[in-house]
Amino acid sequence: MSDGHESKGVSVELLASVDLGAEIPGMEGRRLRMRMVTIEPGGVFGPLHDHVGRPGTVYVLEGTITDHRDGTTTEYGPGLGWPEDKNTLHWLENRGTVPAVEISVDVVQGD
Repeated sequence: MSDGHESKGVSVELLASVDLGAEIPGMEGRRLRMRMVTIEPGGVFGPLHDHVGRPGTVYVLEGTITDHRDGTTTEYGPGLGWPEDKNTLHWLENRGTVPAVEISVDVVQGD
């Protein structure tokens, strides 16, 4: 079922990944990953999604990213970021005229 905010104009590059099970007792099956996400002008990083079991943080390098959550919109430019925790339910877009680039670091399940 679509919420009307399907991803478009988004590219994702994996920069690094660490197996946390080998590093921290009790973290088997989880890894820490760092990605660079580029959202082109008019692009959408959707659909509406949560971060239950996948906490992370985001830092904006270039452009402006508009975060839609809890009925509000917040614009984040270079040097700003936000946390993504179990209460996060959102989608992102680039309303600007230049590509928006973020670094996303999160804990995920899988290999």
